Amino acid sequence: MRPKSLAGAVLALLLMTTGLVVGAASAQAQPGCPSLYVVAIPGTWETSDRGPSKPGMLTWATNGLPPNIEVGYVNYAATAFPWEGEIYGRSKREATDNASGMIAAMAQRCANTKMAVIGYSQGADAAGDLAAELGSGLGPVLPNRVAAVGLVSDPRRSPADVLVGPPVGGAGAGGPRIGGFGFLSGVVKTFCAPGDLYCSTARDDFVMRFAGFLAQTSDPNPAQIWRYQLEANAIYGDLQASGGIPVLQNQLTDQANQQRGRQLEAFYRSQVHQDYNAFVVDSYGESATTYLHNWLIRVA
Repeated sequence: MRPKSLAGAVLALLLMTTGLVVGAASAQAQPGCPSLYVVAIPGTWETSDRGPSKPGMLTWATNGLPPNIEVGYVNYAATAFPWEGEIYGRSKREATDNASGMIAAMAQRCANTKMAVIGYSQGADAAGDLAAELGSGLGPVLPNRVAAVGLVSDPRRSPADVLVGPPVGGAGAGGPRIGGFGFLSGVVKTFCAPGDLYCSTARDDFVMRFAGFLAQTSDPNPAQIWRYQLEANAIYGDLQASGGIPVLQNQLTDQANQQRGRQLEAFYRSQVHQDYNAFVVDSYGESATTYLHNWLIRVA
């Protein structure tokens, strides 16, 4: 292949992968197919593997969307503790796998339909992991098919993620995803209310960070051992930079545990984690869920 031809082929591949192919954004939906398919992953206890148990946070974003947008809700265990039937890691993986299957099925049925993924709490955790997979180019569709990813109270929020709303400190309790969202970085938006410990754990709260890491790895995938090692090393590196094991010991004293208990009690009483339908994120007075609703309409 001549140099000019090779350069042209490489450019074409890059454009296809990053979703910049001319005319791709204006592709018409096939008859009987939506222009946008939204896969919504509810939070803990909002659904089960047998179907929705009650209206969830994301219904504020998906109710009343125009008919050219189809919404599919993901059923999964949505539990967090072993005595509930499934540990957190296994429950989250079930959500990610089910959402991926729904996207694959729609992609096979409707070649021109764009995809969106939204999630809340544990559902945001799963949606973010799926977005990272899609952004790597290894998901069920190419990155250029994904128009939007919205993560509400993501336990794996990174300070580098695009945040909609007032600034918050720290990161998700489960630690940021190693590698981020790849080719989807430009279409992922996260929402985190100040004071929501699920998505804004302080960087120097090593007890919470190690607890979050243990939750994430509660159903380890052998293929991801390298990733777990990097994430554990990140926490350990921050701990060493902050003073090492004595710092962790100071955070485990009776006094520190009592203070943490009061902090968690205040957090749960505040209901900040359950109030994203009222949490204002922009100068127009839109709440996080209203912003998501209007964003989905814009990208459809």
